[in-house]
Amino acid sequence: METDFNFKDSKYATGKRKTSIARIWLKKGSGKIIVNGKDYDIYFKRANHKMQLLRPFEILDQATAYDVKCKVKGGGLTGQVGAMVHGISKALVMMDSEFKSTLKKEKLTTRDSRAVERKKYGHRKARRSFQFSKR
Repeated sequence: METDFNFKDSKYATGKRKTSIARIWLKKGSGKIIVNGKDYDIYFKRANHKMQLLRPFEILDQATAYDVKCKVKGGGLTGQVGAMVHGISKALVMMDSEFKSTLKKEKLTTRDSRAVERKKYGHRKARRSFQFSKR
């Protein structure tokens, strides 16, 4: 499945979200999406993950115009999908600069910089304190 992807005519972009990093290769094709050597339907089980992954293509009405090969690592599945969407959007802009205004309006080309807040000393979590006991 992976061997039929030609890197010569593809665009490369990196997407990030939380602690996930996605390396994206995008080329003109038939709409195949391969994530870590598997089809995206097999890799992502949840419907909202699949819907979120296809969002950049649906916004541009290019659902079956491009093939995507992705290597993603780190974080959970939600962060990985977010990283892939960011990388796909950047690669689409590299393919055709006319897509930039549409994708930028939907805030897909900007990295979502939110991350988990660190745990503080003397607290149970980042903001949650230990339970107070009077006696």
